Formats: sequence, structure tokens, C-alpha cells
Amino acid sequence: MEKYNRPEQIQSTTVRTETGCGHLYVTVGKDNGRIIELFATLGKAGSCATAHNEALTRAISLGLKYDIPLEEYIKELENIRCPSPTWVDGEQVTSCADAIAKVLKQVVGEIK
Repeated sequence: MEKYNRPEQIQSTTVRTETGCGHLYVTVGKDNGRIIELFATLGKAGSCATAHNEALTRAISLGLKYDIPLEEYIKELENIRCPSPTWVDGEQVTSCADAIAKVLKQVVGEIK
């Protein structure tokens, strides 16, 4: 399996969503319609949740560069619960990981 090499410039979309930890900004990077990287940043810096989100999105980005299907990440991250769930547009967001899964699901819907 060969790793996808990121070009110098790519297109990206950033989605702001709410979590129990605050605003989460999820940036999805695409090259030729293919999602190749992901970043998630909480509105507040320096927290343990910020470090976990960075680690999670680095791992997802690495997997995407090795062609692991995005749907696999969505399936694994959906409904992971933390102690501070919240509601967004009538839908429960159970954690930052769940919020990332919801954004990925939205982006996949836009690609298809």
C-alpha cells in the first residue's frame, strides 16, 4: 500500500459545529475530490480535549492517505459519548469525536 503524497496546495472547507466542550472547527482538505486530510480545533486552546482532537485528526489524516475509507472512520466515531453532550439543530452531539463523524458524513454527502 502506497501513501498518497499531498500536493503543495489543496482545497479545504471548514465547518463550525458545537460540542459540550465549545465550538469545534473541523477542516476537511480535498485534492481532486478526494478527502486527504482533516483538522479539528476547539475554540479554546490548551485543553486535554484539544490535544485529543489533534491526535485523532492526525491519525485519521494518515489513514486517508493510505486509502482507508472515510465511512470506516464515521462508523467508528459516531455516538462516542463524553460527559458533556449537547444539541445542534435537534440532533444530539455526544462528543467531539461524534461531531467530527457528523461533519465527515455531511462532507461525504456533498461529494456523492
